[in-house]
Amino acid sequence: MRYISTRGQSAPQSFCDILLGGLAPDGGLYLPESYPQITRAELDAWRKLSYAELAFAVLSRFIDDIPAADLKAICDKTYTAEVYGYVRDGAKASDITPVHWLKPGRLGLLELSNGPTLAFKDMAMQLLGNLFEYVLDKRGEQINILGATSGDTGSAAEYAMRGKHGVRVFMLSPHGRMSAFQRAQMYSLQDDNIYNIAVRGMFDDAQDVVKAVSNDHAYKAKYKIGAVNSINWGRVAAQVVYYFKGYFAATDSNEQQVDFVVPSGNFGNICAGHIARQMGLPVKRLVLATNENDVLDEFFRTGVYRPRGTAETHATSSPSMDISKASNFERFVFDLVGRDGNKVRELWSKVDAGGAFDLSASPEFAQIGQYGFVSGSSNHAERLATIRRADADYATVIDTHTADGLKVAFELADPAVPTLVLETAQPAKFEETIVEALGRKPVRPAGLDNIEALPQRVEVMDVDAEAIKALIARTVEAA
Repeated sequence: MRYISTRGQSAPQSFCDILLGGLAPDGGLYLPESYPQITRAELDAWRKLSYAELAFAVLSRFIDDIPAADLKAICDKTYTAEVYGYVRDGAKASDITPVHWLKPGRLGLLELSNGPTLAFKDMAMQLLGNLFEYVLDKRGEQINILGATSGDTGSAAEYAMRGKHGVRVFMLSPHGRMSAFQRAQMYSLQDDNIYNIAVRGMFDDAQDVVKAVSNDHAYKAKYKIGAVNSINWGRVAAQVVYYFKGYFAATDSNEQQVDFVVPSGNFGNICAGHIARQMGLPVKRLVLATNENDVLDEFFRTGVYRPRGTAETHATSSPSMDISKASNFERFVFDLVGRDGNKVRELWSKVDAGGAFDLSASPEFAQIGQYGFVSGSSNHAERLATIRRADADYATVIDTHTADGLKVAFELADPAVPTLVLETAQPAKFEETIVEALGRKPVRPAGLDNIEALPQRVEVMDVDAEAIKALIARTVEAA
């Protein structure tokens, strides 16, 4: 399996090479030269597998430069009840990704937040940490990870990489824009290889810094800069697995179809669903749900992709989706325009210059229905109402991002097929809004009662790529 850039000007690479590299040299994102196709017989066999076994089966289709026995050992090490075993509402999770049915067989939540940081990002990030350590050990190398987070990616990456030899993590977050719980999860870590940097701006500003550093090829090579944001293909590939697992849990046979509703900010999570569908998973629709930052909803409704600047990006009560430049969207557009790297490069030259592009009149957009996408959005009042409805009607407390997904699911659910809403995080991470909605605090897993009171370690900086590069250089050279 070789990987090519969405912008068409980088040489094909192996999985292990792109795992450590992040962005392609031409500024694009990596995708497989072609998507592996899964037969009905293979689906039948996969239906019986545990999560770790399924992860190995799926990832084997994308990774052929790690020996099968080693890849299986990595999957077995990653996907265990101990890693994904947080107690939820007084009961241990029954499976790594159980379905919690609100309407049995019709509408359910695919639980993805039973990992160490209580967010779906753990599903891929724990694997990424083990893959990084394996590849670095084999090559005798080190890596300095530079990432940006709107809330959950940062803590998931830091918990996955803490204590890993050969790895340092420099994580950028928007100063004052995350929940108190999210900040405490990240900033309270005292591990020597973890560095938190809060930038005075929004997530998009932090993400722009990461891209600027990644596009400085000399600096990137000298300081061995790697990526854990969902621009890293390894994360997207790992997320493909739980679409298969959720599908099997929601159906009795592989003749059926399923709709997945996905709260979406950076498009990485739903991009994995798109890839699963392209591989042959019987997904009828991929329902994208945004918050007030509705850039992606606007595209799927109108064909116009118009990223917003910092001043136009809303700070909302589902802050992990306060994103107006969806990095992984480029992967989908690459497929939409017939995998034409020249076309993608032309479109993103407008985006990178602060503009927009309009595909509404294009033959490509006319064919968008074949990819199964529909979309909707939610706002603060609707978010609160959905949290109250889930509590009153289904005795289920959900987080704010999952509420955005469930609100759209209530509006767009197809009664002919099961609908699974991909849970984003446990509600404890967004306590203030849960209290606003329900008048009580959500249950916290044991051991996290007073996380906000722990000492915190973070450096606050301006949105300045050169200053952040200098900080990384000083840190690496002093080590």
